Amino acid sequence: MTFQGVGLTVRHASLEEILALYHRLPEFDDCRSVADLQTRLATNQTSQLIACVNGVPAGFKLGYALGETAFYSWLGGVLPEFRRDGVAQALLVEQEKWAMEQGFRTLTVKTRNKFRGMLMMLLKNGYQLIEIEPKGDPDDYRLLLRKSLAA
Repeated sequence: MTFQGVGLTVRHASLEEILALYHRLPEFDDCRSVADLQTRLATNQTSQLIACVNGVPAGFKLGYALGETAFYSWLGGVLPEFRRDGVAQALLVEQEKWAMEQGFRTLTVKTRNKFRGMLMMLLKNGYQLIEIEPKGDPDDYRLLLRKSLAA
């Protein structure tokens, strides 16, 4: 699917492609492996998306089913040089579309208080804050947001 710019596309991705981007994001300092991702996703229906700008991988979004009607957008990010270009928005739109097509009725996301851009995008797209999980410094508080996918 092509979005805002002619060169912005979103497609299904392998876990290896997602992990390669994950390791390039400055916000993530833990060292995950394909096996880590497979363990978390093993028994769930998944959405594995990558966004490319003019064929260059720019961001990803990875999520999985929590049940028959609930979907969790677990992990995602956009490389710094592609931020504010609509990449995250394109990934969010495509993941929501996919989740609706699969019959999911809600989509849940967890972010941190310090990721203001992500929080603002989620609120702008109709997500509602449903829970705050304190973790040390307020910047590290986890924010749980949910959106109804009903048509």
